[in-house]
Amino acid sequence: MRKFYGLITILAMVAFAIYSCSDSDSETYVPIAPEPSSPVIVDLTQVPYPKLSDYHFFDGALKDQEPALGVLPFEPASTLFTDYALKKRFVWMPKGTKASYNGDAKALELPVGAVLIKTFYYDHVQNITPVGGTRIIETRLMIRKATGWIFANYVWNDEQTEAYQDLAGSFTAVEWKEKNITPKSANYRIPSEEQCIICHKKQIIENDVVTAVIHVPIGIKPQNMNFALNYGTETKNQLTKWVEAGYLEAGFALPTAENTTIDYRDESKPVDLRARSYIDANCAHCHNIENHCYYRPMRFPFSETGNRTNLGVCVDTEDMQGFEPALGKIVTPGTINRSMLYHRLNTTDETFRMPLHGRTIIHYEGLELIENWINSLEPCPD
Repeated sequence: MRKFYGLITILAMVAFAIYSCSDSDSETYVPIAPEPSSPVIVDLTQVPYPKLSDYHFFDGALKDQEPALGVLPFEPASTLFTDYALKKRFVWMPKGTKASYNGDAKALELPVGAVLIKTFYYDHVQNITPVGGTRIIETRLMIRKATGWIFANYVWNDEQTEAYQDLAGSFTAVEWKEKNITPKSANYRIPSEEQCIICHKKQIIENDVVTAVIHVPIGIKPQNMNFALNYGTETKNQLTKWVEAGYLEAGFALPTAENTTIDYRDESKPVDLRARSYIDANCAHCHNIENHCYYRPMRFPFSETGNRTNLGVCVDTEDMQGFEPALGKIVTPGTINRSMLYHRLNTTDETFRMPLHGRTIIHYEGLELIENWINSLEPCPD
């Protein structure tokens, strides 16, 4: 009998506990869902992988370029001209790592394991099947290893289903309609590793002698990203978005308007500011104190072109060989035909054209901007 009452007591206690846990006035247990993780795979001992899909940067069909979890789109205010190619840019970083801020005009310092992703493509392409569709040409990666940045380039197949690692360099013909109206064509140049290095190198120079070369990103400077970008679900300042995403250390002030580049296509802005932004995007990666053309007198980073001498205005061309005598100055105010800068933007001759790499045709809209800027300048002093 004692055992019976003991059993009844235990059952009563269990029933009370169950009732108490189900009472509407008490907390209800809700299982905690595991935190979603990025599908991206970047094994620094194995990269670069043979195929773009091996990284898992994108959800769904690879050609749709839908970023996977942890892959963040970004865009500079002014972009480098590459034969009118359109571009999509993304960044990915290993969980728990962040970039650091080193100043408005310096590229963000990304952590080991980070990857910068840049896809080049055309819309309304005429020499593909079906006619008028999109053709992705290449996807370039920069991967940060402990020893520094490496390059990996992936060339897309005709079926647009995969891209394969290829740093040999090549050409491919593209015919398209700009805004689906104006016919254009280019023998688009896919760069070799050597050409990537020319634009992305920083040189350590001692006594006018290059003692070391390292590879660096170009476009991820705070001055270039200080504007709101549409992310689909929200529109937000990119630097703020990086901080909120855990990709950038907080605690820095956003660049001031004076220290921020603009979209050079924005005709509502002053022509001087537009030209400086265009030159920064297209020329400063070489014409800077530690870069490929450091030995030339031009200093084209946006942070330095408030001084028009750094832009080459009224500056002699010095020992530049093979040009007409009339091109005696880098920029001659009011005279494009006496301005070396304009001449080199206005040619496709590889001996003279600028930039050295990245284009095979003339960027007529950019050329018009530079013409308007040159014509706006005050004359050189006597």
